Amino acid sequence: MNPYVLTVLLSSLGLGTVLTFASSHWLLAWMGLEINTLAIIPIMAQQHHPRAIEATTKYFLTQATAAAMILFASTTNAWLMGEWEIHQLSHPLATTTVMLALALKLGLAPVHFWLPEVLQGLELTTGLILSTWQKLAPFALMIQTAPTINSSLLVAIGLLSTLVGGWGGLNQTQLRKILAYSSIAHLGWMVLILQFAPSLTLLSLSLYIIMTSSAFLTLKTNNALTINTLATSWTKSPTLAALAALVLLSLGGLPPLSGFMPKWLILQELTKQGLPLSATLAAMTALLSLYFYLRLCYALTLTIYPNTLTATAPWRLNFTMITLPLSIITILALGLLPLTPAVTAMLAL
Repeated sequence: MNPYVLTVLLSSLGLGTVLTFASSHWLLAWMGLEINTLAIIPIMAQQHHPRAIEATTKYFLTQATAAAMILFASTTNAWLMGEWEIHQLSHPLATTTVMLALALKLGLAPVHFWLPEVLQGLELTTGLILSTWQKLAPFALMIQTAPTINSSLLVAIGLLSTLVGGWGGLNQTQLRKILAYSSIAHLGWMVLILQFAPSLTLLSLSLYIIMTSSAFLTLKTNNALTINTLATSWTKSPTLAALAALVLLSLGGLPPLSGFMPKWLILQELTKQGLPLSATLAAMTALLSLYFYLRLCYALTLTIYPNTLTATAPWRLNFTMITLPLSIITILALGLLPLTPAVTAMLAL
């Protein structure tokens, strides 16, 4: 793609998200979401491959449907209650419709079916943008409207998402689909705690973005798209393969890695709020996700690719632009757990 065109598209992508962040009026927020969607469509379709075009079409249709639902809900609320402000969303029909529309935009269960298929048709860099940056604008709206949404609906969507995210990834062999189901499960944890502690949702979202970025950049460096090709990573770069396994365990939420922090704090907060059953169910569904992360770790570090490599082992990777960001993000994805007391102190302020 022409670098000038790419610059314009990425600038529009940023503009749409920032516009949604800054808006207090539903029409302005909707406009930001539309700019955001229209900017990423050409980036997704730049491969000119049938799978990429199919994924782009599916993404456009789902995002257009969600945007139409948001516009319908905000118009309904303005008609019945006389308010266009995002914070003043008060009619039950409008709040439920907005919640379902934002769930569709994010890929939360039960409206998650588009996310694995779309992510599977994209290259890893575009998939990274879709899994991280594209979640920010809908989440900003969800955090603003959360106080007016029925808490039982949020808890139900959160638990269902963690279950679907864990269950759906069990039988996958494509790494992009596994990361899509991982995304659904992590978003479920964020929605679960959204109404009780929004600061924990932001913490969980930040760590999810760090860990997912590290996973995507590692796969891009190794040029791995399936579990079978992942098994050759140890030959290419043993250090990167070992770190990738730790990043996957961090995504699974194992201590003493960074991914344990949000799960630990969320389970603690759910117990404080008198929801021990929800906390137990969430912890049990996390075991499902942990299984397929362990499966990837097994393929990555404990198996040797069946082919005999006659060439000299390529111990050094070619220098690429992503090496420095990958190293920084990987350090953050692995070593932030000791900062938990400082984080809890900041959240308590």
